[in-house]
Amino acid sequence: MRRLIFPLILGLGGAAILVALGFWQLQRLDWKQGQIAAIEARIAAPPVPLPEAPTEATDEYRPVRLTGRPTGQELHVLVSGTAAGTGYRVISRVETAAGRRIMVDQGLLPLEAKAAPPATAMAEMTGTLLWPDDRTSSTPEPDRGANIWFARDVAAMAEALGTEPLLVVLGRAEPADPRLTPLPVSGANIRNEHLGYAITWFGLALAWLGMTALLIRRITRRQV
Repeated sequence: MRRLIFPLILGLGGAAILVALGFWQLQRLDWKQGQIAAIEARIAAPPVPLPEAPTEATDEYRPVRLTGRPTGQELHVLVSGTAAGTGYRVISRVETAAGRRIMVDQGLLPLEAKAAPPATAMAEMTGTLLWPDDRTSSTPEPDRGANIWFARDVAAMAEALGTEPLLVVLGRAEPADPRLTPLPVSGANIRNEHLGYAITWFGLALAWLGMTALLIRRITRRQV
C-alpha cells in the first residue's frame, strides 16, 4: 500500500492542477465573451466625425465618417480566409476634406486584379477606427519592391505612405472603388479560443488520470 501513495499523490495532484487550468480558461471565456459583446455594441453605434487626435485606448472600434479622396498610393497586404476570400487588403492613403492624410483599409483586392488602377474620386466614407495587431514573431518583412505586405503594421505603413499613424477600416464608401470588397470590422473577427484551451486542459486531466490508473494497476499486479 505504501508504494501506491506517491503515484496517487502525483496522479490526483496533477489532475487537480489540469482541471483548475480548465476552469480558469472557462472564466477567461466568460470574460472574453463580455469583451466581444462590448466591442460589438461599440461597432454598432452611430458613426461620428473623425476625431482630431484619436488614441487606441479611447477610440478603438469607434465608428467614424469622413469625406476623403484616395490619392492612388496604397499598400497591399496578402490575406486569406476572409469573408471575401483570398487577396490583398488595400491600405490606401486618403486626403480628407479637412486636409488630413490618413490610412483607410478599403477592403479586399482579388489576386488577379493587383495591377488594376485605383479609384481616386472624392468619396463619403464610413468605417471603424482600428489599431490591428497582425504581426507575429514569424511574420516576414514586407516585399516593398513588389508592394506585398504580410501584416497590417500601422506605424510602418504610415511611414511608408506619409500619413498620420491612423487607420480606418472601411465599411462603406460612396462612390465605391469597383475593384474592392469592403471587409468591415466585426466582433466575429476577434479571436476567442478559450473554450478550445479549456477542452484541452480537461482532456489532459482525463489522460493523466488514465495513466495514473495504469501505473497503479501495474504496481498492484507486481505485489500479488
